[in-house]
Amino acid sequence: MYNREDASRIKHEFWTTFGRYMKPVPSSDGSKINWINYHTGIKQLYFRMDAGNNSATISISIEHHDLQIQTLHFKQLLEYKTFLHEILDEEWYWQLHDRTGEKTTSRIYRGISDVSVFNKEHWPDLISFFKPRIIALDKFWENAKYSFEPFRD
Repeated sequence: MYNREDASRIKHEFWTTFGRYMKPVPSSDGSKINWINYHTGIKQLYFRMDAGNNSATISISIEHHDLQIQTLHFKQLLEYKTFLHEILDEEWYWQLHDRTGEKTTSRIYRGISDVSVFNKEHWPDLISFFKPRIIALDKFWENAKYSFEPFRD
């Protein structure tokens, strides 16, 4: 088991490695992009990648504190469900209003198990999981973002 500082250092090292690996990959519109901190331009709507001790997930996370706006964003994304799944070439899970502690979020996500960010031998599997999906999310967002224009930051 790792102490907090070691765990933080290893995670930072993984995300730095992933960022360097993805740096030469342009966004769908051909511009440079920070793949790790993908900016949707919509308040409280994020593309999240998370790697832990025994699993990893990638998601579209809707974290707006106003549940009506969160529901509206979820429904807007639901309008694109078929398109999203076609671009991703797989189906993702859709979860409206998941309450964790004091925070309620909605998300669309996919995960894998039996991988650990703390095991460097798993890093190729994690990168192979994240890379095509974050690129596909970018391609999806290039088309879907216009529906969210009234909510831009």
